[in-house]
Amino acid sequence: MYSPLATPSATRAVLEEFGLATKKRLGQNFLVNDHVIGHICELAELDASSSIVLEVGPGIGTLTAALLPRAQAVCSIEADPELPQVYASTLAKHQERFALVQGDALKIEPTMLAEALVPILGNQANALSIMPNIFVANLPYQVAATVLLKFFQQIPTLARAVVMVQAEVADRIAAIPGTKAYGAYTAKLSLYGAVTGRFEVGPSNFFPPPHVTSAVVRIDRVPALHPETQAPLTQKELEQVAQVIDGAFAQRRKTLRNSLSSSGFLKDDIDAACAACGINPAARAETLSTTDFIAFAFALAQYQYSA
Repeated sequence: MYSPLATPSATRAVLEEFGLATKKRLGQNFLVNDHVIGHICELAELDASSSIVLEVGPGIGTLTAALLPRAQAVCSIEADPELPQVYASTLAKHQERFALVQGDALKIEPTMLAEALVPILGNQANALSIMPNIFVANLPYQVAATVLLKFFQQIPTLARAVVMVQAEVADRIAAIPGTKAYGAYTAKLSLYGAVTGRFEVGPSNFFPPPHVTSAVVRIDRVPALHPETQAPLTQKELEQVAQVIDGAFAQRRKTLRNSLSSSGFLKDDIDAACAACGINPAARAETLSTTDFIAFAFALAQYQYSA
């Protein structure tokens, strides 16, 4: 068994013991299927000697209990102030590998994770060596997409993520150009990684059952490359490409030229950059791949700087 908490009866027992109730506003739907837990762990490919896992929304510790014996350390972020009292009981067997950061995942800074991990991993000389390298979580659905992109952007040590999200969000994560699900979020996330695995999870696998179908996706970090040098893009360059992506999708039904010009880019620069990249300025943003956006953003920057 991967997690002793992954049954409806065990989950109810913990909630009753601590006088807790699920909170809809926090998106609390506890996973109660150990087979799903196992599949998540398999996708994550954890190593007990080197995996430093980041988790968001541990709940009562159902997934956490399966991660701890398979990782060097697990750092969990929990927003519900009533839940930390539970972990001394549910995670007692591996407390020495567990770090907790209390708060909203959208407001947590990477340095807070490193500080929480220091007592477990030691105050090592290289701060990056104690940052999480794998993100595994049953994410609260209302913040899932934002949290996933945020951590890939802010934590360069993350090699992969295996996360439970709403099926529609998984569709956006894995969408390809030219499809309805493909949008600015898809293009920006693909600057950091690529989907390498997915499986569906029905409502009956949760307590209480949500009103939506869920999916687990695995995203492996794949650095976006400079169109000429093929070197990984710097943080500044990634931000520049993301700005162009946002502008291109700002008015989805408009052409690339019109949407970008409405976002403040000059039409002459847009036309010149499109010509340089072989992109039709009358095309819509959803037809462009990540590689197209990168090449276009660099060409656009050249014309802007030379103006």
